[in-house]
Amino acid sequence: METLLELDRVTRTYGRGPHTVHALRDLDTRLYAHSLTAVMGPSGCGKSTFLQCAAGLDRPTSGSVRLAGQDISGMGERLLTRLRRARIGFVFQSFNLLPMLTAEENVLLPLRLDGKRKDPARARRMLARVGLDGRADAKPGELSGGQQQRVAIARALITEPEVVFADEPTGSLDRETAAGVLGLLREAVSAYGATVVVVTHDPAVAERSDRVLRLAEGRLVADTVGAPV
Repeated sequence: METLLELDRVTRTYGRGPHTVHALRDLDTRLYAHSLTAVMGPSGCGKSTFLQCAAGLDRPTSGSVRLAGQDISGMGERLLTRLRRARIGFVFQSFNLLPMLTAEENVLLPLRLDGKRKDPARARRMLARVGLDGRADAKPGELSGGQQQRVAIARALITEPEVVFADEPTGSLDRETAAGVLGLLREAVSAYGATVVVVTHDPAVAERSDRVLRLAEGRLVADTVGAPV
């Protein structure tokens, strides 16, 4: 399988001396293209730090992160920002939609920030693809939680990113709505060829993942195909 993202002996610590927190400890793993990987473990195990380092939102204290062979852990902030906008999509538990913008405008935001031409028709097609045909002019406050998460997924996919990172995307949703959101993330793999990495507590996500990474105390302790036993 084609390796898209590599974490090589990644360590991330915060603080100094007796107050040092070891969020990640010598973590080695490879994430493969065109797959959905779930990252699981108890609270405080390093899942969010894993996502932040892998996505270039935080820098490892030591070790390296490579996206398609390119080392992003030592990249300058301006280049890193451009890389994230063009090649990485993000979906968060809290949706992170701008309340004053319509669904269409929220979806188009990554293109606008990257200085690319806005394409309202494309945004509407993407919204229709995630089941929001006819809601392009609605603002987040007029949408349910599940609908807002669908807007967030459409926004993450509008740039056709190589990798989509989702941080607890089903955490605030009921079971039925969460299943629909998970189906959209699976479709991002099958229909768009994206690589999807989901940080989650939800066993239903693991059951529909191609691979499950389990962390404990900042270390990778299990790497399994499908749901962990």
